[in-house]
Amino acid sequence: MKHPLFLALILALCLLFLSSTTLAQFTGPSASGEASTVEQARNARIGTYVTLTGNIVAQQREDYYRFRDQTGEIRVEIETPVWRNRKIGPDTKVRLVAEVDRNATGTRYLWVESLELVE
Repeated sequence: MKHPLFLALILALCLLFLSSTTLAQFTGPSASGEASTVEQARNARIGTYVTLTGNIVAQQREDYYRFRDQTGEIRVEIETPVWRNRKIGPDTKVRLVAEVDRNATGTRYLWVESLELVE
């Protein structure tokens, strides 16, 4: 009969090799979308992901804000966890990854999944 420590070591090595495949990095297309503008986002299909760079210029209510880039403004929804306790003002340049969506009245807006500061 094999020693229990030897069996435990074999089991640990097997688990290590099985988990190593989760460390692989995907190199194909991203769901984050290509760099876009507000104008392009207004014309994109619902469900399309876009990446926009510009400024959050005003809060409308609750989680809704106005985002502006060089081509115009659009309403964005940014939930509290996305802010990550950062202070961001109208002069702070940000990059948003968002999904194009529309509300019950048909108004198009962007549901923001990530927000990063641009320097």
